Amino acid sequence: MTDATLQLTHLRLERRGDGVAVLTLDNAGQRNAMSDEMTESWVRAVDHLAGDRSVRAVVVTGEGSAFSSGGNLDWLASEPDAGVDALRERMLPFYRAWLSIRRLEVPTIAAINGPAIGAGLCMALACDLRFAAENAKMGVPFLKLGLHPGMAGTFLLPEVVGLAAARDLFLTGRIVEASEALSMGLVSRVIASGAFLDEAVAAATQIAANAPIATRLTKLALLDGGHATFDSALQWEALAQPVTLATDDLQEGIRAVQEKRAPRFGGS
Repeated sequence: MTDATLQLTHLRLERRGDGVAVLTLDNAGQRNAMSDEMTESWVRAVDHLAGDRSVRAVVVTGEGSAFSSGGNLDWLASEPDAGVDALRERMLPFYRAWLSIRRLEVPTIAAINGPAIGAGLCMALACDLRFAAENAKMGVPFLKLGLHPGMAGTFLLPEVVGLAAARDLFLTGRIVEASEALSMGLVSRVIASGAFLDEAVAAATQIAANAPIATRLTKLALLDGGHATFDSALQWEALAQPVTLATDDLQEGIRAVQEKRAPRFGGS
């Protein structure tokens, strides 16, 4: 299947430069709320990218003024008499659909162009990096709705900002500006709105220029908070580093340094 034949609703897939794919949540009229159509399209798009070895980095952003306002509130209020089991059977596939971005072996960047709220922020937390536009706002106000956090938020948020800051954000439900999000480590860069997407794509292009095998193994090493112990890190690196020492890319990297040029990694 090619990009052209991929059927997507409320979602766009574009290619930007060598190895960089951009997924844009495209339901601006509802502030990019996670509609059923968008959710189904998201799964198709992630599966498509996962099978494309030419992809080396993925950027996720939102159309219009918002990144994502999260889950569809109309649906949340539509079944007041539904039983717990039925609701659980609907919520788990929804969570897994949006968290499928974690299946990608290549680095992912959430380019938070505007408000990222609730499940929208949790999806951004599932990405490897988060950049925010200077006017972006973020929060997890589940409790203000009478709702327990979802979308693995109680795992992902403490992993990114630490337990104390996660308690603050969950228990108060407050919304933070981009500058405070940067200070607590929720995002790693704040970028001027006018140049926002271009700079996010430029960072993804920089990542995509690195050796693919080494990049994938490093992403795996850092998954879920990294290694459990110092020794497990040593054991992993004692295997993963020799894997990369045996690649053609390692030889190309050395030649590039010796010849004072940019490397041209082929992924082998």
